[in-house]
Amino acid sequence: MTSQRKDSVVLLIHCKDRKGIVARVSGFIHDFGGNILDSDHHTDEETNDFLMRMEFAVDGFQIPAGEIPSAFAPIAKVFGMRYEVHLSSHRTRVGILVSKQDHCLADLLQRHRRDELHIDIPVIISNHDTCASWAELFKIPFAVYPVTKETKPQQEQQVLALLKEHCVELVVMARYMQILSADFLTRVGCPVINIHHSFLPAFIGANPYRQAYDRGVKIIGATAHYATEELDEGPIIEQDVIRVGHRDTVDDLVRKGRDLEEIVLARAVRRHIEHRVLVYGRKTVVFD
Repeated sequence: MTSQRKDSVVLLIHCKDRKGIVARVSGFIHDFGGNILDSDHHTDEETNDFLMRMEFAVDGFQIPAGEIPSAFAPIAKVFGMRYEVHLSSHRTRVGILVSKQDHCLADLLQRHRRDELHIDIPVIISNHDTCASWAELFKIPFAVYPVTKETKPQQEQQVLALLKEHCVELVVMARYMQILSADFLTRVGCPVINIHHSFLPAFIGANPYRQAYDRGVKIIGATAHYATEELDEGPIIEQDVIRVGHRDTVDDLVRKGRDLEEIVLARAVRRHIEHRVLVYGRKTVVFD
């Protein structure tokens, strides 16, 4: 099921802060007959980074959507801006990586089926065949590329080739229990979102629920972040926590954690595809 959406343009801006940026961007939209639908910005006072998201209606705007980036370029040059222009009607092509645990995959597929996530999923890739039934149920191509320590470079080449074949614009690691190499992340050509089953930076590495249980924690969490060469150190997009108690077993923590992982990953994907995330340095600004 596909819902009707009014077409709009999202303009993302990152530059050093100075006077007149908001006025000049707003003026550009006004000068060409645009109607601003949503606007938000933030200045990091420690770094002087200015970050902005502005959304305006396509209807009535006098510049064709495909020509907006070049039309805006002179303003960007004056302020030294990095900027992106996106159409809200565009359905992001998302490739999903998964291993044996299927909860995040199943959640994303159901949200996609309900059109809660404005995406297309052209392919699901795994290193096991455990989740093949989910792909079959939702009629999505499923590829299995087993991997060992010795075959990892070749396996990553296979995965990269398939992602490129399907013109994937975002990769989601839905509990894909493999560490992506620096070479993979350099060559994939699009952002990669990972879900980590703890509240980073706490309890990184293997078996965080056992670590949390052994420490007697009172909350557990989940973190969605962009994957980078530094393991579990990428810019954070979304996090959440849930309370646990002394009666909870490790299995209870795992069960509660799975619920959090689904919610946090879905929120992160939504924020990314709606172009609400701007990365600067090791941090992000996530606009509501």
